[in-house]
Formats: sequence, C-alpha cells, structure tokens
Amino acid sequence: MEMRKLFKIGRLGAVATSALLAACGGGGSGTGSSGSTADREGTMRLALTDAPACGYDEVNVSIERVEVHLSDSAPEGDQGWEKIVLSPAKRVNLLDLTNGALEELGSADLPAGTYRQIRLVLAANSPGNPFANSVVPTGGEEVALDTPSAQQSGLKLKAQMDVAAGETADYVLDFDACKSVVRRGNSGRYNLKPVLSLLPGATGTTGLAVHGYVSAGLAPTASVSLQQEGVVARATVPDAQGKFVLSPVPAGNYDLVITAEGRVTAVMTGVPVSQASLTTVNPSTAPIDPPVSGSRTVSGTVTSGTTGVDATLRALQTVGGTQIELAGVPADADTGAYSFTLATGAPVKAAYSATATALTFAPDAAAAGKYTVEALVTGKAPQTAAVDVSAANANATASFTFAP
Repeated sequence: MEMRKLFKIGRLGAVATSALLAACGGGGSGTGSSGSTADREGTMRLALTDAPACGYDEVNVSIERVEVHLSDSAPEGDQGWEKIVLSPAKRVNLLDLTNGALEELGSADLPAGTYRQIRLVLAANSPGNPFANSVVPTGGEEVALDTPSAQQSGLKLKAQMDVAAGETADYVLDFDACKSVVRRGNSGRYNLKPVLSLLPGATGTTGLAVHGYVSAGLAPTASVSLQQEGVVARATVPDAQGKFVLSPVPAGNYDLVITAEGRVTAVMTGVPVSQASLTTVNPSTAPIDPPVSGSRTVSGTVTSGTTGVDATLRALQTVGGTQIELAGVPADADTGAYSFTLATGAPVKAAYSATATALTFAPDAAAAGKYTVEALVTGKAPQTAAVDVSAANANATASFTFAP
C-alpha cells in the first residue's frame, strides 16, 4: 500500500465525524478542552484516499487545516474546537489516491475515548492562487472549483472513532471525487460539493483488503467496488495491467461489482473481508472479463418547482436478487440535469470461492437493460423511477420533482 506523507499533526483534540469546508469561515478558537494525563492517552493516525472520478484527469484540493471536536453536535463557533494548521496549505490531486494509495494526514496523541467530529478545511481560491481547488476535465483545461456559501458553514458526516489508551487507532477519509465535483450548466464552471466517508485504517494488518484482476483491456474505463445492499463501501480503478486493490475495507461480506464501458456488469457475491488476511478474488491468469454489450443513455432532471436542486443520482440494478449500484453522479448545479450510460445486455453473476482458479459467471437474462434511478436530496425522502434500456427500447428518461 502506497503512503505519501502530508503533514505531522502535533496536537489533535477529538475526531470522528467529518465535515469539509472552504476556508472562509472555519470555526473554533483552537483552545480545546483536553487536560488529560499522558497515561490515559492513545494515538490517532489519519490518512486520505479517493474513490474513482468520472470524466476528470485531475481533482485538486488544498488542505489548510484540520479542526476536531469531541462532540458530534458542536457548532462552528464552539470553544472546544482545536486547530491543526498547515502553512502553506498542501495541494493534493485526489486522483493519485486510487487502487490502494493513501495520503497520510498525520498522527497525534490525544485523550482516550470516542471522537465524533472532524472538519477538513480547504484553502480558498484567491487571486494569488486561483487554482487552490481545481478540476481538469478529461481532455480539457484546468478550471477552478467554486465552493457554495452553504458549504462554508459546515458539511458534516457523522461517524465514530474509538481511541484506546496506549494504542494507535488508524482511520482513513475517503473523498469521493466523482460525486463531489458538480457541473454548472454550460458555464464551464464547477462546484465542489465534498462527499466523504470514514474507513478503518489497515496499518499493522495484512487484512481489510481485497485484490484481484480484470482484463487489461478494461482498465481505462473500468470501476471496481465492494458493496453491501447496494451501498458502496469502497471503490477504485484497476491499473494498466488490470490489477485492482480495495483497501482499507471494514470487515464483513460484500458484493464485488465491476463496470466498464461497452460491457455488461459483473457481480461476485459473498466476498469476505477480515482483519486476519488479504482476500484474493481471482488470479492474474484468470482475469474477470465481462461480455461485450451495447449501451443506452438514461437522463433527466431533478428540480424543486422550476429550479434545479442539490441532488445525487444513483443507477441501481437487481442481479439475481442482489441490488447493486452501477454509478452515482451529482445533478447539474444550475439545471438539475443528469445522465447515465448503461449496458443493454444481461449482467453476469458468480459466487466467491477461495479455491477457484477460474471463474464462471452466469447471465441474469431477466435483468438485461432494467434499472432503477434513485434521486437523493438532503432532508427529503428518496425518489425512484424504473427504466428499461433493453435492445427493444430507445434511450430512457426519468425526471424528479421535490417540494421546496
């Protein structure tokens, strides 16, 4: 696993939930509420990683400081916040952090306990540094990422981080670049809407990881993910030889989902992840190579009255009774528009076998071209629409309207 040192945190007061802000406000006095003795302290170690990005060559963010708090409900101006300042801010291309690569955020000694809130604060774009946070669309030129004002007041993702006395607790922030970069109509501009999740670190263990191989010809467009009940736990892209590494991953049983342009979706069920050992799903001599398929487009809008809304869309499919996510994208910030390109052919499915030297995937003909599009808006009940892009049908549409 690749580790790139970012900075050393000297003092960290609390941590567990994550909120990503632009550094225009940024809360807290940094006075903290520690006061514990050294014999009751543990160590927290943090790193950053990324899920695959769709349609971008670079997604750059500049990390200015980390703010932490013991309480998951502490407001921005609460006196309990402690700050770790990076001077100057550290610029990271998130797309370098795929296929098992991590960017180390640092470590710190802190009182033992359960920590519930962390904020990763980004430097603002400025005349002197207009591309502190930026995106490079595939084949295009670098564009500054705009940060909406609502985001500057705190975008929180609650979690739980346990630190035991005398021990080191490792955690990884997974920054989903694909869902975090939002187009703004035909303006050529993009918003940054950070989507983060928290994962357990895998330092000191050979487990909490899955690796395998897809056909090298799929590598440029393939995405590989581990999911539970249609929720992505970890995703990556394979390297040029088709090898993929999904790490770190919480212990449990997962569905391995492989998608690629011009291919049907392949699903492997029952993939185990444990702390004790690395899980290998297939050897390099038997790479996963899903059948060729045609594709069609599913598109639409998400609106609230006549205007677009801050929404995320997911393309779902049920394969042999197992629901999976094929892709997730944010709706256009100005128009509410979205689109997916989905396979018309039958997805294929196989069960994990620790002793298999070759894989046999069976098609699910009943699922060919049949999908569900789910629209998610914060504070609203999800909406769904069934779509069919099988060979006998044209491109599909599915639009959603949410109450203001």
